[in-house]
Amino acid sequence: MAGNAGNAGNAGNAGAVGALNNGGGVLSVLPDRVDLPFVTIDQPAGLLLSPQTISIDQYPRRCWTAEWRAWYALSEYMGADWKSIPVLPWTDPVAAGEIDDLATAAAEERADALGEIVAQHEEFASYFMRLLTMTPLSHPGTYRVMAIASIVSMFTVLYFKNGITTGPNQYKPRPRPSHVCPALSPPVPVPGHASYPSGHATEAKLIALVVQDILKDPLGGGAPANSPMINDLDALAARIARNREIAGLHYETDSAAGQALAAEIFDLLKGKNGNPGVAEFLAARGKALDEWNPAKLDQ
Repeated sequence: MAGNAGNAGNAGNAGAVGALNNGGGVLSVLPDRVDLPFVTIDQPAGLLLSPQTISIDQYPRRCWTAEWRAWYALSEYMGADWKSIPVLPWTDPVAAGEIDDLATAAAEERADALGEIVAQHEEFASYFMRLLTMTPLSHPGTYRVMAIASIVSMFTVLYFKNGITTGPNQYKPRPRPSHVCPALSPPVPVPGHASYPSGHATEAKLIALVVQDILKDPLGGGAPANSPMINDLDALAARIARNREIAGLHYETDSAAGQALAAEIFDLLKGKNGNPGVAEFLAARGKALDEWNPAKLDQ
């Protein structure tokens, strides 16, 4: 467009591309861009960049981000017997009165909960971090444990959302509440997968469980089972699940099934009844324990 003609003034920057004599060496001046200001580098004559290298024979573990380590943990978790987790069949929501309950919640609670409903639609790990007064930088081990819980829970719950076709607990993929009762009209996009179990309830509860496990461990502070933080983590997980019900996206039984599923996943991650646990998760948990150990808080 003609209005872009003013950009021709940037042609003056071409003069930045040059090399100035600097006492036998070369002062390389790189052209500037919006995201790359002038950079000057002293180098031997005739060289633009240093040929020096760093001796390193593998990618440092500390350079992995929590999310990518979580995906690696998932590859280990897949070797566990997670498909045999017992998930009970869902029942008719109309006959059980669940649609009426959701209509009441939409009328009486949705206006107050709307801000959280919208904010938690895509992510809610930040709510847990605010509760714990932590950041990914201040508590990288804890953040990694939470990331593993998030990835593993969503992988597992999607399997069970697709329904169970064999065994005594068979069920079909459950329609969303707004499919059964369009008047519920959720205020956020309806996810493109089945309703049962609730993914938000599963993920939130599993995050609460893995963090509670760290805080209650003697090496992680030894918090009593009924301490305020332990209770607050449960309350936050339940609140996140409830917000999805108020939004008309899930039934109460979706949330209950997700919370029960989270407890089973936690046992697979940590190890129980002869199950060795997931090594990547246990390694992250060990680092997280140090972050909450009162004797190491100021180190």
